Amino acid sequence: MNTRLPDRDERTEAVENAGYRWSYLILTFGLLVISAYRSLVLHEATWDLIALVVLGGGVQAAYQVSRRVVYPRWLVMGLVTLVVAAALAAGMAYFLGQGP
Repeated sequence: MNTRLPDRDERTEAVENAGYRWSYLILTFGLLVISAYRSLVLHEATWDLIALVVLGGGVQAAYQVSRRVVYPRWLVMGLVTLVVAAALAAGMAYFLGQGP
């Protein structure tokens, strides 16, 4: 019987990273869906779940910056995402605050 562990190569790491990516996406969007449900149907505060989503993204970004794997495109896309999210949040706050 062969009890030797398989060698770790670039393909193994790529497959592991792809699995981590899928897990992160499912977890993040699952939290966002649960937050939307709690907010819209149950009328509960969802800051705790939204904070988990933001914190998860922040940890990932900080790790990439610390390992110096950040590319100019990544920075531009992050900045565009922040600006669009802030504009949408401001617009929603303005229009939802106009109600009766």
